Amino acid sequence: MSTVTRRKHVLREMLEDDYELPKNGQQIVRIVASRGNNLHEVETAETETENFLVTMPTKFRRNVWVKRGDYVLVEPIEEGDKVKAEICKILTTEHIKEYTKAGIWPEYFKNGTYANNNVKDTCDEKVEELEEKFNEISRLSPNRNRLKDLEECETESTSSEDDT
Repeated sequence: MSTVTRRKHVLREMLEDDYELPKNGQQIVRIVASRGNNLHEVETAETETENFLVTMPTKFRRNVWVKRGDYVLVEPIEEGDKVKAEICKILTTEHIKEYTKAGIWPEYFKNGTYANNNVKDTCDEKVEELEEKFNEISRLSPNRNRLKDLEECETESTSSEDDT
């Protein structure tokens, strides 16, 4: 099977509308950090949050990416001391909505980190700060690498001197 075909099937499997609930032994966790070599550190939703490593199965490697803050469904594995589980499904926002409706979404994850509004507000604040900084910098001096801009700036400064 070619890599394109394999990728197509993996993505179709991940994005299908089979909002199958977790089976016995499977657990919903949040990615805390990527540790390299297809390992990710995750945290559980239990009262005593436990961080451990999970591995990305071969079918997901180079086809699907996860980042900090994403939610995944993991299945425990027996071998290894540090790596305790394997990712079996990467959860999308639709999965999260269905799990919340079914009442199995962990309460720990409901409070704050999943709220897209918090992320959006933070991003909006950062954009505003960057726009303000850009406007301050653009007012300071012209770009000396652009002759056209430099000439316009010099003509503006000489015309203002002539007016006085």
